[in-house]
Amino acid sequence: MAETGLNGPFALTEAAINQEVAKTSPGTYALDQSHESGGFHITYVGRSDKDVNSRLREHLGKYKRFKFEYYATPKDAFEKECGLYHDFNPPAKITHPERPMQSGWKCPHCKIFG
Repeated sequence: MAETGLNGPFALTEAAINQEVAKTSPGTYALDQSHESGGFHITYVGRSDKDVNSRLREHLGKYKRFKFEYYATPKDAFEKECGLYHDFNPPAKITHPERPMQSGWKCPHCKIFG
């Protein structure tokens, strides 16, 4: 199986998010819904263009663990999210990652955005 290139896994709790995701930054993450230990099974992938800590907290109570990575730009985070989506086909993420309106960004893995 492909590697995620993300940090973790960590328990998806507010304390763990705040400890591990300490800076405000764009980022990408993967979530595991069914396992508290052992192998990490990607159920969902997502990103934040501004604050990955805040975005992760939106998933509290729905998933058990997370992995994440900061990125220098929102575009870098988008491209990583696209890569994770194509590599792992997460069951809770049934549509291709969205790009910001008017950005013109293209998925580096498919032709969905031209």
